[in-house]
Amino acid sequence: IRDRIAIPLIADIHFDARLAVASMENGAQAIRINPGNIGGAAKLARVVAAAKLHDVSIRVGVNSGSLEKDILKKYGHPVPAALVESALRNVALVEGHGFYNIKISLKSSDSLSTVAAYRELAARCDYPLHLGVTEAGGLIAGTVKSSVALGILLYEGIGDTFRISLTRDPVEEVRVGYELLRALNIRHRGPELISCPTCGRCEINLFGLAEQVEQHVQSMSTPLKIAVM
Repeated sequence: IRDRIAIPLIADIHFDARLAVASMENGAQAIRINPGNIGGAAKLARVVAAAKLHDVSIRVGVNSGSLEKDILKKYGHPVPAALVESALRNVALVEGHGFYNIKISLKSSDSLSTVAAYRELAARCDYPLHLGVTEAGGLIAGTVKSSVALGILLYEGIGDTFRISLTRDPVEEVRVGYELLRALNIRHRGPELISCPTCGRCEINLFGLAEQVEQHVQSMSTPLKIAVM
């Protein structure tokens, strides 16, 4: 894969530290590990040693569905403070091996919990933050939940990278991501389609026309504004 792409190749690892090591040995430029299921301190040490050897960055990716048992017992639920405590604990473990090429993510399926967790983490550390709402849902629900959380955080200047998580073709995740950046005036790529929601003046099939135009311009990279009225 790495030979065929021009962007960083990142391996998302759950449960098996051996996969993390093998990924780095075979060209992964960054890895994401979930501290709640990677398998303990000894396995984490193996992963960090491999990252050092291959000059690979590590994203400590905390997920509300797999918090450590003691943290979950302390807070009762995967509240924002629990996510932050888990992240900082595991970052400290990685730092204990003399490794600092780190990024952090805190993912919840609740938009407002996600916002609260990242706000607290941003106030307590200077590492790059990867944003996302996990298990967000299908195209409509997932887009809304992700846009609410990520829109707030990005507007506040929090976050360095993000993923829109949808139960959908990953291409749709990328499209939604670009539209979110456009709406926040952070980055513009390709045409912006402006179309009216129809009213009593409409005498044509505007729904179909707007969809045709949208499909036609998807591959364009020029930042134009196109109106379908």
